[in-house]
Amino acid sequence: MEHTGALLQFLNASPSCYHAAANVAARLQEEGYLRLMEQEPWHLAEGGKYFVMRGDASIIAFRTPRKDFTGFMIAAAHSDSPTFKVREAAEVSSAGGCTRLAVEPYGGMMMRSWMDRPLSVAGRVMVRSGGKIVTRLVNIDRDLLVIPSVAIHMDREVNKGTALKANVDLLPLFSMGGENGGFRRLVAESIGVAECDLLTTDLFLYPRAPATVTGANGEFVAGARLDDLQCVFGCMEGFLAAKESASVPVLAVFHNEEVGSGTRQGADSTFLTDVLQRLNTACGRSGEDYLTAAANSFQVSADNAHAIHPAHPEYADGKEFPVLNGGVVVKYNAAQHYTTDAVSDAVFREVCAAAGVTVQRYSNRADLPGGSTLGNISTAHLSVHSVDIGLPQVAMHAAYEVAGTQDTEDLVRVMTAYYSRSFRMNADGCSI
Repeated sequence: MEHTGALLQFLNASPSCYHAAANVAARLQEEGYLRLMEQEPWHLAEGGKYFVMRGDASIIAFRTPRKDFTGFMIAAAHSDSPTFKVREAAEVSSAGGCTRLAVEPYGGMMMRSWMDRPLSVAGRVMVRSGGKIVTRLVNIDRDLLVIPSVAIHMDREVNKGTALKANVDLLPLFSMGGENGGFRRLVAESIGVAECDLLTTDLFLYPRAPATVTGANGEFVAGARLDDLQCVFGCMEGFLAAKESASVPVLAVFHNEEVGSGTRQGADSTFLTDVLQRLNTACGRSGEDYLTAAANSFQVSADNAHAIHPAHPEYADGKEFPVLNGGVVVKYNAAQHYTTDAVSDAVFREVCAAAGVTVQRYSNRADLPGGSTLGNISTAHLSVHSVDIGLPQVAMHAAYEVAGTQDTEDLVRVMTAYYSRSFRMNADGCSI
């Protein structure tokens, strides 16, 4: 598969949402994109390539047109995944002379999947440097932690689904004895700063097992954070490979989707509209021009979808269920937890047909409501036609997830075609 190796590298190099955004930024810079700062005026060149970051984990990239533009072709995915956040006062003295780390769940996670496997810590810290407070990325790149389960001899009901308490059962084992402050000292040493200059932290646990290809014929990709870095990767590669069109291509990667997006860098913020309005102004266009461009815009909200589970097909809808390696998934929900409607579904299917990509349809079983994603949150700020899509996977929100290798290729192909087109609304319909 053409892109599988690059996907694995991206997953393994992105142990936290901050590393994922940094890796997207590095990839963009390799392709000649320049970083813009929100706190500075923007001067955009015709045919220029730019990106903006907010909160160190959200990033929006775009290309300015060589001529007047019709609208925006947007794709949105998210950089964060369910995990455990390490608390600032991290060390907890525990029975047997052990020291564990205080953590709390981030997002809706399958907590037991994190137990009995090597873990470590990654994220960002704020440090004092040259009279300023600056961000430094942290990855303690070694097997550092483990969350030990209780032996079956002591918990005979464990295989019947014993409940776990996050504040009791899920604190990772850090050390045996030792003086207090060892974890903070280790973090400071890992980035080469004095402990007194380490101010605050946003650190998260991550599984140490690298992403890999599995299956008798290499048909599966298994790894942490496939939800949603697989879509981030596919949308990014399509964005970079696309040809010029009459619309502005926009790649948006948001943070905090797993906890509701209600942050300054989430999909429920002004980040996307701020960028698009400033782009419009920097191109010498009026407010009326911006509104007409928005009316001729389209959004793909890309977040992975539940494939039918090989052991439990009963959890899937009887008719509308995707399968691994079966193609890109269009997601439907009557309560509009997904933004897809007949218009956006038809538009996206036309792009898939032109790209030679199979489309699958997903709906939750009617009595098993699923979660929502980026689309209906971001369109509350930017009213554009939007379709919710994803790639099929199993074990979603587990520490280690499984998806199909062919599906990554399909997403890259369809997003390349999508970004190479323009969307237009007319009195009697729409075209792309």
